Amino acid sequence: MEETTYEEMKLVAEVCQENRELELLLKSPVVKAHKKMAILSAIFKGRLSELTFSFIKIITSNRREGFLYEIALEYQDQYKVQNSIVTATVTTATGLDASMKSAVLKLIKNNARSEVELIERTDEALIGGLILRIGDQQYDGSLVRCLNDLKQEFDNNTFIVN
Repeated sequence: MEETTYEEMKLVAEVCQENRELELLLKSPVVKAHKKMAILSAIFKGRLSELTFSFIKIITSNRREGFLYEIALEYQDQYKVQNSIVTATVTTATGLDASMKSAVLKLIKNNARSEVELIERTDEALIGGLILRIGDQQYDGSLVRCLNDLKQEFDNNTFIVN
C-alpha cells in the first residue's frame, strides 16, 4: 500500500513539475475549489488509487491544493527515509551502459548499506567521466573538472624559465 502511494505521489509530482500552468492554477485564489477538483479529476482519475485520490480531495476541500506538489515531494522524502532508500544522481556525457550502471549501483549499495534509487542524467558539456551525487556529497570525476584543475595548476605555477 505504501509503495503504491509512493509511486502515485511520484506521478503527481511529475505532472505538477512538468505543467507550470497546472501549478499556477492550483495556487490561484480566483479559480474555485470545485473547478480545481474537476481539473485534478480529469488528470488523475483512473491513474491514482482511491486512497490517494481521496487525499487530493481532502487537500482541495481544505484549500491546500496549492501545496500539492510540495506535499507529493515530502511524501517521497519521508517514504525514502522510512525505507532506507538513498537517492543517487549520476551525470555523464553520453549516458550509462548496463555494465557501468550495475557497477555504480553496486558501489553505492556497498558504501551506503541501503537501497538505492539511481537517477541518470546526461550533460554533453562534461566531455567524459561522471559526476556522482549522493545527498549532499558529490564526486566529480568528469573530464571538464580534470581539465579545469590542470588549467588552474598551470596558472598557479611559480616556476619561470629564463
